[in-house]
Amino acid sequence: MTDAAEPLTTMDFHPRPASGVPTPWAFPAPDRGTLPNGLTVLRCHRPGQQVVAVEINLDAPLGAEPEGLDGVATIMARALSEGTDKRSAEEFAAELERCGATLDAHADHPGVRVSLEVPVSRLPKALGLLAEALRGPAFDDGEVKRLVRNRLDEIPHEQANPGRRAAKELYRRLFPAGLRMSRPRQGTEETVARIDSAAVRAFYEAHVRPATATAVVVGDLTGIDLDAVLADTLGAWQGDGAEPRAREEISADDTGRIVIVDRPGAVQTQLLIGRIGADRHDRVWPAQVLGTYCLGGTLTSRLDRVLREEKGYTYGVRAFAQVLCSAPDGSGASLLGISGSVDTPNTGPALADLWTVLRTLAAEGLTDDERDVAVQNLVGVAPLRYETAASVAGTLADQVEQHLPDDFQGQLYARLAQTGTVEATAAVVSAFPVDRLVTVLVGDAAEIEGAVRELGIGDVTVVKG
Repeated sequence: MTDAAEPLTTMDFHPRPASGVPTPWAFPAPDRGTLPNGLTVLRCHRPGQQVVAVEINLDAPLGAEPEGLDGVATIMARALSEGTDKRSAEEFAAELERCGATLDAHADHPGVRVSLEVPVSRLPKALGLLAEALRGPAFDDGEVKRLVRNRLDEIPHEQANPGRRAAKELYRRLFPAGLRMSRPRQGTEETVARIDSAAVRAFYEAHVRPATATAVVVGDLTGIDLDAVLADTLGAWQGDGAEPRAREEISADDTGRIVIVDRPGAVQTQLLIGRIGADRHDRVWPAQVLGTYCLGGTLTSRLDRVLREEKGYTYGVRAFAQVLCSAPDGSGASLLGISGSVDTPNTGPALADLWTVLRTLAAEGLTDDERDVAVQNLVGVAPLRYETAASVAGTLADQVEQHLPDDFQGQLYARLAQTGTVEATAAVVSAFPVDRLVTVLVGDAAEIEGAVRELGIGDVTVVKG
């Protein structure tokens, strides 16, 4: 007996979807307003973004920390989510978890940044918790002591990390000792050990108030009466006004020199090369972004082509510009840097080739092809870079922090596309002059010092690791 023949199965194919007409992309423009308590609010409706991102800028810069208490801004930032006048640390954490929310805070030279992400359906509850943390932090003695101990435990690990150690040494060498920027952002063992709950509360009361703060809210706000939600939450935060803050005058010594931080037996040398430059208010910024990207912004940049692809010294070397602080009059500063790591035996040759790349760039300039690829990469990836609400909120908060107009990022992309090869070359050569770079090398001094001295690119100093 044979089985009946199986019926043939046919498949119906749907027509291939036709591609649509691409729509022009622009960086999202926020709506700006002010609550009755003085809090500035930027809101940005992003359809489809069901996770809302909130960024709070607090005018509590590191330069405002009392003398001898470096790190108090960091401890205060961390303590904001460790209990309030209504809830213990455990209760506050549990309420955040019930909302599906994350709350983080950190301190930097421009001020303290508090970041919240939460599903849009739970935004009112999460904003209420955020407002509670801002207007009534507990600063419990036990919690502050625990945060201080945690911070003290972190410091030896940072000291052991070659990248962090290089950054610490570079800032110490670039800036005068009296300038807060010369010292570790999160304090030293000596200064952190002095911090107690009274010091944390005093810093909070002196610098945290709605009149000098800004809230950025980004996400799909469909059906959300954001005005009402803000009024019930952040709008209930009260505080006095404040006089405009005097900013530290930034000065730096970028005389060309080399500092070797000795790490006996190290198989790699961490390198960090830097100097300071203008902040993003300077008209040269777009050209500098473009030129720096050509120099060391990607795997196909000049530095990687030579040091990674041709010579095999490294897994990658990057050039960058990082804003340190900013001011409306353009008197802020950025760190212009080159960073990476190379194997110990080739530290001298790698530095020699790096300097050759910089000299060749100054002598011959960028090519039109390099410029075109950089523009395509920087401008072309922007829609992907700002796909999430958090990325948009972070950039808007950066612009507030740096006293930039709300349309700065959009205008930057337009200016990048208009920047020519000659202009980009001039900007990057000016940013990285071979005789005005401070070089920090974290590695085995016994193995690398001789070869580095022979290069003749600056005086060499060796310090303990």
